This record gives sequence, C-alpha cells and structure tokens, in this order.
Amino acid sequence: MAKFSLRHLEIMAALPEHATLGSAASELKISESALSQSITAIEKIAGEPLCLRRKAHGVSMTASGEYFASMARKIIAQVDELQATFPHQEGKLRGPVRFGCFASLSPHVVPALLEGFPRVHPDLDVSVRVGTHDELIPALNSGDLDVAFVYDLLLPQEMNKQVIYETEMQVVLHPEHPLAQLERPLELIDLVTEPLIMYESVPSTEYTMQLFAARGLVPKITASVPQMILVNAMVGRGLGYGLLMSRPNNAELSLEGRKLAIRRLNPPNYPSAVVAIWPRKAQLSARVLALIDYAITAMNESWQRAQPEN
Repeated sequence: MAKFSLRHLEIMAALPEHATLGSAASELKISESALSQSITAIEKIAGEPLCLRRKAHGVSMTASGEYFASMARKIIAQVDELQATFPHQEGKLRGPVRFGCFASLSPHVVPALLEGFPRVHPDLDVSVRVGTHDELIPALNSGDLDVAFVYDLLLPQEMNKQVIYETEMQVVLHPEHPLAQLERPLELIDLVTEPLIMYESVPSTEYTMQLFAARGLVPKITASVPQMILVNAMVGRGLGYGLLMSRPNNAELSLEGRKLAIRRLNPPNYPSAVVAIWPRKAQLSARVLALIDYAITAMNESWQRAQPEN
C-alpha cells in the first residue's frame, strides 16, 4: 500500500497559498508538469480529489484538500521541530526558545537566564517577553511562547507547572519604622492600620487582599502602583510599607539607593513558588526542558549566595 511521503506533505501544505500551479511550482522549485504529476499521485493515494486544476492553470482546494493541507502543515512543523533539536552533536541543542516572565519577577530571573543559558547552549536562539498573567497565558495558549516563569498564584488549571524555587510574602519597611525594630516576624494585625503601598498587578493584588480577608481584615491602601521598584522607592522615602514576594537576589535598597528593611510575615502567609508553566496540551522540546533545568540551578545558586555566612 502506497504511503504519503514528506515531499507529498510539503506540496499539499504549499498549494492553498497559490492561485496557480505555476506559482506553487516556483515556490516548490519543480516544474509545473512535475507538480501536476505529484498531485495526481497524492490524490491516488488519498482516494479522492484534493484540488481542482483548471485549463488556465488555476488551482483551488476541495474541502478534503483543505483538511489535508492543514494536517500536512502540522506534521511539517513537527518535523521541523525534530530537525531543530536533533541530531545532537556533542550534546548541543539548536533552534528557538521563546520564554515569558512575570513583570515584577523579571529583574531577578531574566538577566541570569539571558547571561548564562546561551553560554551553555550557544546554538539556541533565545528570546523573552515580559508581562502580566493576562498577557503571558494567552501567548502560551497561542504558541507564541514555549514557557513562562510566574508566581504560582491563581493559575488556570489547564497549565502544567514545574517549581523553580519556593517563595513567600515579605514585609518591606523603612529602616526607621517602629515595626522594623521588632525582632519577631510581623503579623497582619500589626500592619492593618499602616499605609500600604499596593503592588497593583494580576494576580498579586488579589493575593494580597486574600491574605487580609482570611483574617477578617482590610488593609489601609494609601497608593496602588504598577511597578515593584516604585513600591520600594516609596517605602524608601517612608511613605508606607510594601508586601512583596521574597527573591533570591533581592537587594535591601530602593532604586534611589535608600535602605529598606525586609521582615518575615507570619501566617496566614500561604507559601508559594516561582514556577515554569506551559499548556497541558503542549509537548515541551528538549530546548525548553533545558531552559527550565537551567533556571532551577541558577535560582538555587542565587539563594545560596544570598544566605548569610555563619
């Protein structure tokens, strides 16, 4: 029984983009007569017409032909993925890696990945997009991104995830604030009457509100700002306190070089994590798996460097 060849798939994938056989033949780098013969051979295997060829050399697809072409494009894309990944030569990976990163997390993750990962895999083409959950998750579902690094907060159930590092909410204070002088971890009740500089972003804002609501409290929000560095800058000037996730390489300084005091927050401070996410329906390539593994190693090394020496 005759079978479709990869060349057959390439021909059928290209046909819908052309109004004439001559145009398609030019793209496929074959003669019109050879193209016509190939289409006849493909239709013989398929057992039905896949396109209509007219005397003036016009060509149009049948419904079955459109379906065939759609399937052919998907298969060719998978073949291209294999060719971009294999064969490995001395462990080398090749091809594109497109990752996203949650905006407030990006200063602590993106520089480390863009500096170190290409050194390990120099034949990869690495690109990054920074945004919110509302921007990154649709890009994952559409295939514009391979993977995204985000906080494990309020994620859609259709996403797979891999923990990069554990984290939790911390309190950021001006060093001279009375609460910064306490040696014990802080409680939400300590903060409820203090002015909060809210980091305004999905899902961070909702998570912060849930922390207070779990204790029947409502924070005193004095300002809502869309940038973490602005939260720190305002706290550094004594305008309020902030609630931000712990990070492995977080300097206790504002953008203006003013000192900050970071204190632990007692429960209900639900543990969270930074995770790599991707759609359940997606099959991760070796390139993306390598990026995730590198992120875990790089971030854990950052945590270890940040620990005070005994």
